[in-house]
Amino acid sequence: MRKKAPIILGIAGGTGSGKSTLAAEIAHSLEEGDAVIIDQDSYYLDHPGLTHSELAQLNFDHPEALDWELLNKHIRTLRADQEIEKPIYDFRSHTRLRETVTVLPSSVVILEGILILDNQELRDLLDIKIFVDAEPDVRFIRRLERDVRERGRSLESVIDQYLRTVRPMHLEFVEASKPFADIIVSDGGRNEAALSTILARIRTATGL
Repeated sequence: MRKKAPIILGIAGGTGSGKSTLAAEIAHSLEEGDAVIIDQDSYYLDHPGLTHSELAQLNFDHPEALDWELLNKHIRTLRADQEIEKPIYDFRSHTRLRETVTVLPSSVVILEGILILDNQELRDLLDIKIFVDAEPDVRFIRRLERDVRERGRSLESVIDQYLRTVRPMHLEFVEASKPFADIIVSDGGRNEAALSTILARIRTATGL
């Protein structure tokens, strides 16, 4: 039996800033089953009518690339202590798969993604808003390594996308959303002092 209602944490920040690392550190610091992580990247819109080359040219760093209606609905559902069927987005084919992942409600819901503080409706659902900061060159190197290793991208395509959409969209939308954060975490996702502060707020809010 929960002591209090579930709380929703939002972790934003630029690509490669350490959002996923911080989310994992928070979840690991709590008891097993007390936290669930939802990634914004699962909620990219599907475009079944486009070819693979056309899909590859889409601007995935613009807010319009995301299915905000579904994401916001799922966050409200988890807050109501009900399970959701989270979509699966395949970055190799740039398509949403037919399969879904069942996500059970939890005391702490951690939502992480570059644009989650840009959307006002979603911001209003967040109990704690966090922005993870890191130097641009560090973020780019992390993204380059991830996209080549995990998403089968070529070096040239990663650099092209970074210059064409990632960097300008970061300046226009991601960095601009930083003032909405309650907590700004510097030096990426392994800031022990910031982690302690976040955990203290979580335990106060949830009674965990």
